[in-house]
Amino acid sequence: MIPTDPIKIDGLAKLNRSLRKMSKDAPKQLRLVGNEAAELVVDDARPEVPKLSGRSARTVKAASTRTAAQVKAGGARAPWYPWLDFGGRVGIGRSVRRTFIKGGRYIYPAYSDNRDAIGERLEQGLTDLIRDSGLEPS
Repeated sequence: MIPTDPIKIDGLAKLNRSLRKMSKDAPKQLRLVGNEAAELVVDDARPEVPKLSGRSARTVKAASTRTAAQVKAGGARAPWYPWLDFGGRVGIGRSVRRTFIKGGRYIYPAYSDNRDAIGERLEQGLTDLIRDSGLEPS
């Protein structure tokens, strides 16, 4: 089983509020730090997604808010993506079968492989952001 526990940063919401008081642009930078970290997973997962037309692979994208970062895939452009990643049965009478893998084939393994690098990227990005805002990280 692939570990999928999220990386949690204590005090991130408080940091967001403090940055918002100091500068209008700082909270936007906080979101970009999350996107940079999530891009590590996207860059690792996207080449592994099967490419008949490439549409499924193009839907693997980083998305973040000021307090959370994530990787999304599928949606309206590729509604079959969950089947590609996790497997199962689809089609008329559920006749098309793909072995079900609870941990997925692409995104979760990429996250697991890059977990340490993601943590380092988040730490470095947050440290740089705090210093650029005129604060001293502790």
